[in-house]
Amino acid sequence: MLDLHSIWITAFVSLVGLAGVMTWRIREGRTAVTVRKIVIPPLGMSTGFCMFFVPVFRVPWTWAALAFLAGALLLAWPLVATSKLVREGEAIMMRRSGAFFAVIVVLALIRFLARGYLDKVMSIEQTGGIFFILAFGMILRWRLRMLFEYRALTARQPAT
Repeated sequence: MLDLHSIWITAFVSLVGLAGVMTWRIREGRTAVTVRKIVIPPLGMSTGFCMFFVPVFRVPWTWAALAFLAGALLLAWPLVATSKLVREGEAIMMRRSGAFFAVIVVLALIRFLARGYLDKVMSIEQTGGIFFILAFGMILRWRLRMLFEYRALTARQPAT
């Protein structure tokens, strides 16, 4: 059971992580999108599945499937809906709606609140594994959508 001190530490670390993600997203939005920039994040993240070699992180397959589907079908939707690739001259750029960062904050809040409940019904390690799978489902769907948009934009000749 987490004490009040641990909850505050978790909240603080979560806010620092959120600030880091938002800073990274702002920086990333100022440079052209490439296939490499689209593909590397999910490939790099996929190495996190190695955590499941350690028994304390393992969860039932049904939990894993539900977490992946929740991430890919429900939580990725706002990211897909609030970001779009556009051609600017010869470069492909990410254009985010004003709601994009609000979506990031709401997703972080959902994660923080759900974690408080899940920590009561499973181990902290299993909760981490479930959220990893959920996040992987989100990023995989979002990045695949970006890759398809990128391919469609690069298949067309730029307007001159």
